[in-house]
Amino acid sequence: MKTARLTAAMAGVVALTVSACGGSAQSGQDRTANQKLVDGKTFTYAIPSDPGTLDPAITVLSVARGIDQFLYDPLVNLDQQGKPEAALAEKWEATTTTASFTLRKGITCADGSPLTAKDVAANINFVGDPANKSPIAGVSVKTGTKAVGDDDAGTVKVTSGAPDAFLLRNVGNLGIVCGKGLADRKTLAKGQNGTGMFTVSEIVPNDHYTLTRRKDYTWGPGQFDSKQKGLPDKVVIRVVSNMTTTSNLLLSGEVNAAPVAGQDQQRLRAQRLFHTDITVPLGELFFNQAPGRFGADQAMRRALVQALDLAQVGKVLTRDGSAPVKGMVTADPRPCSGDSVTGKVPGFDAAAAKAALDEAGWKPGADGIRVKDGKRLALTAIYGTQVGPTMAPGAELMQQGWKNVGVDVTLKGVDSPGISQALFATGEWDISMAPLGLNLPSQLVPFVSGGEPPQGTNFAHIKNAEYDSLVAKAAAQAGEAGCADWTAAESALFEKQDVVQFANSVIPTFGSNARFEFSNGYLKPASIRMYS
Repeated sequence: MKTARLTAAMAGVVALTVSACGGSAQSGQDRTANQKLVDGKTFTYAIPSDPGTLDPAITVLSVARGIDQFLYDPLVNLDQQGKPEAALAEKWEATTTTASFTLRKGITCADGSPLTAKDVAANINFVGDPANKSPIAGVSVKTGTKAVGDDDAGTVKVTSGAPDAFLLRNVGNLGIVCGKGLADRKTLAKGQNGTGMFTVSEIVPNDHYTLTRRKDYTWGPGQFDSKQKGLPDKVVIRVVSNMTTTSNLLLSGEVNAAPVAGQDQQRLRAQRLFHTDITVPLGELFFNQAPGRFGADQAMRRALVQALDLAQVGKVLTRDGSAPVKGMVTADPRPCSGDSVTGKVPGFDAAAAKAALDEAGWKPGADGIRVKDGKRLALTAIYGTQVGPTMAPGAELMQQGWKNVGVDVTLKGVDSPGISQALFATGEWDISMAPLGLNLPSQLVPFVSGGEPPQGTNFAHIKNAEYDSLVAKAAAQAGEAGCADWTAAESALFEKQDVVQFANSVIPTFGSNARFEFSNGYLKPASIRMYS
């Protein structure tokens, strides 16, 4: 089954989290200013939902990929400015179609065996082979991508299956597993056979995951020093779904780090807890455009949008923690600075919504809900319970807006795996409120074009020829050179209500007796420092 990284605004919100997105920010002096670095501690990290499988080539759930940062290293890291730095590879070069990586010396797997260049190539080939149906094919690695490893030279050469404007970042960010994991992927689901800083020592699903730091790990990001003071010896990742409980655990010191959305932020800030902030999409709508679905008609999608006071819904969702909405990519620094949204999303106009529904033959029934050919206008909307406490009231406000124009919408709150099941397996939904978290504009492509589930990840069955044309043009230009086309491509989606983005939120991850950094949307294990 295909899954998607749903941006649970905090865990690296797959809500669909192709990733939790953002950079770091800390204002004022926090408690750690008066504390000392200490060794040998356990770093406890609270996440809002269970991650399920930890196989980095199979999951796109942000909570899972956040844990994978501890277990499976990439070829190239990104610093906080978005610049590449050494990880498993010490040197690299790339165009839009080819890339090469030279591995660092002495890298070993969790069991002590050496990591080989052929193992690395096999990781890339697994995702690139369409027969394996990896959900990150097309997101991180283009389908048809092939890699060749030279063990003697320690090099890996990659030929992309299609032009990729961000080839270095996409292939370089793939979590690399070791040979034994490639031979038995069931071990990867449990986080075994990794190349990262930690290994899994215990898993209790829906409760906690215990990780132990590898003493032989010396190849962390950039100039990482494995002997620096303050590194934790263990990491315990606790599943805590209630935000108030999470906040209480932070204040008591039982939890060292956790993303917190909603009003609980206020008391944490008042206690001067360290925090680093990420910007995540929180208000985002997709409509099921599969044949026979209400959302297959653009006029009906537009009517559903016009029925909503999105500005008011955004205030409810973000609780004054809003951030500007300029495009699908919310990661900071954004690779493209253009604005694809402004002026493209229909404004609040209930009268126009009613007129469009009338024209389509949907007439108000005795109870106010519209009927056509004896069928009530009843739709199902799903939203992520893991996204935070504001999601339910925000969804209810949208439900009321739709009811006011005669549309009966049933709300279903589900966790990250539940959203993935609905979007990528059953298809039983009409409106999705689960936002996509993106670090690069190219990561959006497989979710809004190409094959539909189960063959592909185009979960809303979108067909937008203008978007596809502009993406092809943008992908052939390296990096920022194609930004104008990437921006225009996104605008083409908004203009047809293939996606509606209306609210972003700034979500802090608070630290108690600990400091850490986020990069590329995730907490970086090598940055953790423990204090007492």
